[in-house]
Formats: sequence, C-alpha cells, structure tokens
Amino acid sequence: MDLSYIPFRFPGLDKVNCYFGTRMGGAEKGPYDNANISLEVGDAPEHVINYRRNLQRELGFETWQEVRQVHGPQMIFEPEPTDIAVEGSIEADGIATSCPGRALIIKTADCQPILLAHASGKYVAALHVGWRGNVLHFPTTGVKAFCREYDLPPEEVLAVRGPSLGPAWSQFVNFHDEFGKNFRDYYDPDTASVDLWRLTRDQLLAAGVRPSHIFGLDLCTYSLPQLFFSYRRNRNCGRMASMIWIEK
Repeated sequence: MDLSYIPFRFPGLDKVNCYFGTRMGGAEKGPYDNANISLEVGDAPEHVINYRRNLQRELGFETWQEVRQVHGPQMIFEPEPTDIAVEGSIEADGIATSCPGRALIIKTADCQPILLAHASGKYVAALHVGWRGNVLHFPTTGVKAFCREYDLPPEEVLAVRGPSLGPAWSQFVNFHDEFGKNFRDYYDPDTASVDLWRLTRDQLLAAGVRPSHIFGLDLCTYSLPQLFFSYRRNRNCGRMASMIWIEK
C-alpha cells in the first residue's frame, strides 16, 4: 500500500486537490528517509529534487510554489512559480493563488499545515502554522487576508488541518513566556501541554469560517514515527509536503 501521501478532498470541490505527505515512499534511508522534500535540512539535494519530481509526475500538478517559512504572519498572493529544484526564497508562511495547475507547498515536521479553498473552487491557499503562528493568530489573519485579496465571504471558505503535533505531545514548559495569559484556556497545567488543534480551530472560527467547513486530520506527527517526521522527536529529520492546487 502506498502511504507516501494522504489525499483529502473538500466536499463538492472535485477540482481542488489536497495531499498531505508522509515520510514514506522515497528511496533513501537514514534521518531523512524516506521522502524528505526540504532542501534546507542537510539532505542530499539530488535525493530531494528526485523525490519532488516523482511527486509532480505522480500527482500531476504543473508547477511548484514554495516559500521560505519563517513562522510569521506574511501572506503572498499570486507569486510566480519557483523552480522545483530550488528552495523558496520569498519569506512568508502563507501562499494563495487562483492559477490552475500551480501547487502551493507547505513544509512541516510537527507544525500545522492548513489548506484553504473557496467554495467556487477558483481560489486556494496554504498556511504554515507553528505555535508561533498561533500566538500571532495567523489562522485568523491568514484567512482574512485571503478573503480580502479575492473579495470572498469567509463563510464560503473551507479549511483542512493536516497531520501535526497532537495535544498529548505539545508540552510547553515556558508557556507563560511563549504564549501568555490570553491562551490559558488551551493550556493544561497538569501536563504543561497546549491543545494546538483546538486553538487553530477556534482561530479559524474567529475569521468567520463556518464550523461545518473546518476539517482536520487528527494524526499526531510525534506519536506516529513510521508515518511522519517529527522535529520534537528527532531534530535531525526531513520535512513533509502539504499541497493544494486547482486542476486545469
């Protein structure tokens, strides 16, 4: 069974493709096995580029668009596609497009990949949300920016959160310094953990996304080592791709 990626389809949006990558499916072994897609973690570039191109051939998107993720709130709209063999250079944590065939790529190994689509199927976006992004309310501001750019009502936006660090493993011993009192409803002092999944859902709701339009793949990257890379489990690891694009 091929588990190199997990497909997802928004209800009623047959022309919007979503895939969440795993660590399986590549040819190499070691800390980056088997399917690292990042050129920034020390893996051999030829291995990464070969796997990226295999993904493109297998999934059928036309161009590859990534950014240099910096754990911030910046959104980039309608960027020119990047070379699939070159790491992204534009600093941002959100990308959006209305161009069919252009795959938007988010790289993660515990952070939350959030894919967005408008109910028309004509506009899509991808957000990279680490805990710093939650502190910056990026799920909220990212959706609002997406809606503002394309003049979309937020209640017509659909969102899906991909595999990421689950509540049982999201300990923050410096919670009060890193998050602060405004996030205490998501903090369990007995375990020093933060429910980032619930926090993200609430931040999407705060942007005006309907509850019935919010989906989540409740798969914990830390606790499923055969399926996913996890930076918390092993800092010397690869990154997985989360992808969304509009079919031509």
